[in-house]
Amino acid sequence: MKITLSFEKTTTTDVSIMVDALRASSSIVLGLNNFKEIIPCFTPEEAFKLGEEYNAILAGEREGIKIKGFDIGNSPKAIETYKIPPEKKDTLILTTSNGTRILKDMKSTVLVGSIVNAEAVGKKSIEIAENEIDVVMAGYKGNFALEDFLASGEIIYWIEKELTDNSIEFEISDFAKAAILASRDYENVKKAFYNCNSGRKLKKLNSQDDVTYCVQKNISDNVAIYKNGKLKVFK
Repeated sequence: MKITLSFEKTTTTDVSIMVDALRASSSIVLGLNNFKEIIPCFTPEEAFKLGEEYNAILAGEREGIKIKGFDIGNSPKAIETYKIPPEKKDTLILTTSNGTRILKDMKSTVLVGSIVNAEAVGKKSIEIAENEIDVVMAGYKGNFALEDFLASGEIIYWIEKELTDNSIEFEISDFAKAAILASRDYENVKKAFYNCNSGRKLKKLNSQDDVTYCVQKNISDNVAIYKNGKLKVFK
Protein backbone atom coordinates (compact mmCIF):
# COMPACT_ATOMS: atom_id res chain seq x y z
CA MET A 1 0.00 0.00 0.00
CA LYS A 2 1.31 3.43 -0.94
CA ILE A 3 0.51 6.37 1.37
CA THR A 4 1.13 9.93 0.13
CA LEU A 5 0.38 13.51 1.10
CA SER A 6 -0.53 16.08 -1.54
CA PHE A 7 -1.54 19.71 -1.81
CA GLU A 8 -4.75 20.78 -3.58
CA LYS A 9 -4.61 18.10 -6.29
CA THR A 10 -4.28 14.34 -6.43
CA THR A 11 -3.10 12.09 -9.23
CA THR A 12 -4.42 8.87 -7.73
CA THR A 13 -7.48 7.11 -9.09
CA ASP A 14 -7.67 4.93 -5.99
CA VAL A 15 -8.58 6.64 -2.67
CA SER A 16 -8.17 10.30 -1.70
CA ILE A 17 -8.93 11.95 1.64
CA MET A 18 -9.75 15.65 1.36
CA VAL A 19 -8.61 17.68 4.37
CA ASP A 20 -9.75 21.26 5.01
CA ALA A 21 -9.43 21.33 8.79
CA LEU A 22 -10.65 24.91 9.35
CA ARG A 23 -13.48 24.45 8.59
CA ALA A 24 -15.06 22.60 5.65
CA SER A 25 -13.99 19.05 6.54
CA SER A 26 -15.22 19.40 10.10
CA SER A 27 -18.47 21.02 8.93
CA ILE A 28 -19.10 18.10 6.59
CA VAL A 29 -18.19 15.35 9.04
CA LEU A 30 -20.14 16.78 11.97
CA GLY A 31 -22.91 18.17 9.79
CA LEU A 32 -23.81 14.62 8.77
CA ASN A 33 -25.03 14.11 12.34
CA ASN A 34 -27.82 16.52 11.46
CA PHE A 35 -28.30 16.28 7.69
CA LYS A 36 -28.92 13.18 5.58
CA GLU A 37 -26.79 14.52 2.74
CA ILE A 38 -24.59 17.49 1.94
CA ILE A 39 -24.27 18.82 -1.58
CA PRO A 40 -21.08 20.84 -2.09
CA CYS A 41 -21.10 23.52 -4.76
CA PHE A 42 -18.72 26.17 -5.96
CA THR A 43 -20.56 29.49 -6.18
CA PRO A 44 -23.28 31.20 -4.13
CA GLU A 45 -25.37 31.47 -7.27
CA GLU A 46 -25.25 27.72 -7.77
CA ALA A 47 -26.10 27.23 -4.09
CA PHE A 48 -29.25 29.34 -4.35
CA LYS A 49 -30.43 27.31 -7.38
CA LEU A 50 -29.73 24.00 -5.66
CA GLY A 51 -31.44 25.24 -2.51
CA GLU A 52 -34.65 25.80 -4.46
CA GLU A 53 -34.33 22.51 -6.33
CA TYR A 54 -33.85 20.41 -3.19
CA ASN A 55 -35.82 22.59 -0.75
CA ALA A 56 -32.59 22.58 1.25
CA ILE A 57 -30.71 24.57 3.86
CA LEU A 58 -27.89 26.83 2.61
CA ALA A 59 -24.54 27.05 4.40
CA GLY A 60 -21.33 28.69 3.34
CA GLU A 61 -18.82 31.49 3.55
CA ARG A 62 -16.50 33.72 1.62
CA GLU A 63 -13.47 35.15 3.41
CA GLY A 64 -14.76 33.40 6.53
CA ILE A 65 -18.02 35.39 6.58
CA LYS A 66 -21.50 33.91 6.11
CA ILE A 67 -22.85 34.55 2.64
CA LYS A 68 -25.74 37.01 2.52
CA GLY A 69 -29.07 35.21 2.22
CA PHE A 70 -27.71 31.89 3.54
CA ASP A 71 -29.15 30.12 6.58
CA ILE A 72 -25.79 29.29 8.18
CA GLY A 73 -22.14 30.11 7.71
CA ASN A 74 -19.38 27.50 7.58
CA SER A 75 -19.47 26.82 11.32
CA PRO A 76 -19.37 23.10 12.16
CA LYS A 77 -21.13 23.63 15.47
CA ALA A 78 -23.87 25.76 13.91
CA ILE A 79 -24.36 23.21 11.12
CA GLU A 80 -24.44 20.25 13.49
CA THR A 81 -26.95 21.88 15.85
CA TYR A 82 -29.10 23.77 13.31
CA LYS A 83 -32.80 23.11 13.78
CA ILE A 84 -34.14 22.17 10.38
CA PRO A 85 -37.57 23.76 9.81
CA PRO A 86 -40.33 21.17 9.20
CA GLU A 87 -40.97 22.57 5.74
CA LYS A 88 -37.37 21.94 4.66
CA LYS A 89 -35.63 18.69 3.75
CA ASP A 90 -32.61 17.42 5.70
CA THR A 91 -30.31 18.32 2.82
CA LEU A 92 -27.54 20.90 3.18
CA ILE A 93 -26.06 22.89 0.31
CA LEU A 94 -22.50 23.91 1.24
CA THR A 95 -20.10 26.27 -0.50
CA THR A 96 -16.76 27.27 1.01
CA SER A 97 -13.61 29.05 -0.12
CA ASN A 98 -11.40 25.97 -0.31
CA GLY A 99 -12.53 22.47 0.63
CA THR A 100 -15.59 22.25 -1.60
CA ARG A 101 -13.59 23.82 -4.43
CA ILE A 102 -11.07 20.99 -4.74
CA LEU A 103 -13.58 18.13 -4.60
CA LYS A 104 -14.73 18.58 -8.18
CA ASP A 105 -11.34 17.77 -9.74
CA MET A 106 -10.75 14.45 -7.97
CA LYS A 107 -11.07 11.33 -10.11
CA SER A 108 -10.71 8.91 -7.20
CA THR A 109 -12.93 7.59 -4.44
CA VAL A 110 -13.04 10.66 -2.20
CA LEU A 111 -13.44 10.62 1.57
CA VAL A 112 -13.46 13.66 3.85
CA GLY A 113 -11.27 13.80 6.93
CA SER A 114 -10.01 16.02 9.69
CA ILE A 115 -8.84 15.70 13.29
CA VAL A 116 -12.45 15.18 14.41
CA ASN A 117 -12.69 11.83 12.53
CA ALA A 118 -9.03 11.01 11.85
CA GLU A 119 -9.10 7.45 13.19
CA ALA A 120 -12.38 6.55 11.48
CA VAL A 121 -11.44 7.95 8.07
CA GLY A 122 -7.98 6.43 8.24
CA LYS A 123 -9.35 2.95 8.92
CA LYS A 124 -12.10 3.26 6.30
CA SER A 125 -9.60 4.33 3.63
CA ILE A 126 -7.63 1.13 4.17
CA GLU A 127 -10.78 -0.97 3.83
CA ILE A 128 -11.58 0.37 0.36
CA ALA A 129 -8.16 1.19 -1.14
CA GLU A 130 -6.61 -1.20 -3.63
CA ASN A 131 -3.02 0.06 -3.51
CA GLU A 132 -2.85 3.80 -2.78
CA ILE A 133 -4.22 6.37 -0.34
CA ASP A 134 -3.49 10.03 -1.02
CA VAL A 135 -4.29 12.56 1.70
CA VAL A 136 -4.97 15.91 0.03
CA MET A 137 -4.62 19.22 1.86
CA ALA A 138 -6.98 21.94 0.65
CA GLY A 139 -4.81 24.86 1.75
CA TYR A 140 -6.03 28.43 1.42
CA LYS A 141 -6.18 30.18 -1.95
CA GLY A 142 -3.28 28.17 -3.31
CA ASN A 143 -1.18 28.52 -0.17
CA PHE A 144 -0.04 25.89 2.33
CA ALA A 145 -2.18 25.77 5.50
CA LEU A 146 -0.55 24.53 8.69
CA GLU A 147 -3.79 23.19 10.17
CA ASP A 148 -4.37 20.95 7.13
CA PHE A 149 -0.84 19.56 7.42
CA LEU A 150 -1.34 18.72 11.10
CA ALA A 151 -4.79 17.19 10.58
CA SER A 152 -3.39 15.14 7.70
CA GLY A 153 -0.62 13.91 9.98
CA GLU A 154 -3.19 12.70 12.50
CA ILE A 155 -5.05 10.82 9.76
CA ILE A 156 -1.88 9.28 8.34
CA TYR A 157 -0.81 8.24 11.84
CA TRP A 158 -3.95 6.10 12.10
CA ILE A 159 -3.45 4.72 8.60
CA GLU A 160 0.11 3.69 9.47
CA LYS A 161 -0.99 2.18 12.78
CA GLU A 162 -3.76 0.13 11.19
CA LEU A 163 -1.50 -1.15 8.42
CA THR A 164 1.20 -2.07 10.94
CA ASP A 165 -1.25 -3.79 13.31
CA ASN A 166 -2.59 -5.88 10.43
CA SER A 167 0.87 -6.71 9.00
CA ILE A 168 0.08 -5.07 5.65
CA GLU A 169 3.10 -3.94 3.67
CA PHE A 170 3.17 -0.22 2.96
CA GLU A 171 5.31 2.68 1.83
CA ILE A 172 4.83 6.20 3.20
CA SER A 173 6.25 9.29 1.47
CA ASP A 174 8.67 11.48 3.41
CA PHE A 175 6.18 14.37 3.27
CA ALA A 176 3.57 12.15 4.90
CA LYS A 177 6.08 11.00 7.53
CA ALA A 178 6.84 14.62 8.35
CA ALA A 179 3.14 15.30 8.88
CA ILE A 180 2.90 12.37 11.31
CA LEU A 181 5.84 13.67 13.33
CA ALA A 182 4.40 17.19 13.42
CA SER A 183 1.04 15.95 14.68
CA ARG A 184 2.15 13.86 17.65
CA ASP A 185 2.28 16.60 20.30
CA TYR A 186 -1.42 17.36 20.75
CA GLU A 187 -0.88 20.42 22.94
CA ASN A 188 1.30 21.97 20.25
CA VAL A 189 -1.24 21.01 17.59
CA LYS A 190 -3.97 22.87 19.48
CA LYS A 191 -1.74 25.94 19.85
CA ALA A 192 -0.96 25.79 16.13
CA PHE A 193 -4.65 25.69 15.22
CA TYR A 194 -5.29 28.87 17.20
CA ASN A 195 -2.16 30.66 15.94
CA CYS A 196 -2.11 29.64 12.26
CA ASN A 197 -3.32 32.14 9.66
CA SER A 198 -6.82 30.64 9.50
CA GLY A 199 -7.10 30.44 13.28
CA ARG A 200 -6.13 34.08 13.72
CA LYS A 201 -8.56 35.10 11.02
CA LEU A 202 -11.41 33.24 12.70
CA LYS A 203 -10.51 34.94 15.99
CA LYS A 204 -10.81 38.34 14.33
CA LEU A 205 -14.24 37.28 13.05
CA ASN A 206 -15.27 36.27 16.59
CA SER A 207 -15.39 32.63 15.45
CA GLN A 208 -12.66 31.24 17.71
CA ASP A 209 -15.16 28.70 19.07
CA ASP A 210 -15.05 27.04 15.65
CA VAL A 211 -11.32 26.44 16.10
CA THR A 212 -12.01 24.80 19.46
CA TYR A 213 -14.66 22.62 17.81
CA CYS A 214 -12.45 21.63 14.88
CA VAL A 215 -9.38 20.66 16.91
CA GLN A 216 -11.16 17.96 18.95
CA LYS A 217 -9.57 14.56 18.37
CA ASN A 218 -11.66 11.67 17.08
CA ILE A 219 -15.05 12.84 18.33
CA SER A 220 -16.86 11.39 15.32
CA ASP A 221 -17.04 8.03 13.58
CA ASN A 222 -18.61 9.65 10.52
CA VAL A 223 -16.73 9.10 7.27
CA ALA A 224 -18.14 11.19 4.45
CA ILE A 225 -17.87 9.87 0.91
CA TYR A 226 -18.27 12.11 -2.14
CA LYS A 227 -20.27 10.34 -4.82
CA ASN A 228 -22.48 11.59 -7.64
CA GLY A 229 -22.03 15.15 -6.45
CA LYS A 230 -23.21 14.45 -2.90
CA LEU A 231 -21.61 13.78 0.47
CA LYS A 232 -23.10 11.08 2.67
CA VAL A 233 -21.98 8.93 5.57
CA PHE A 234 -20.07 5.96 4.17
CA LYS A 235 -21.57 2.79 5.64
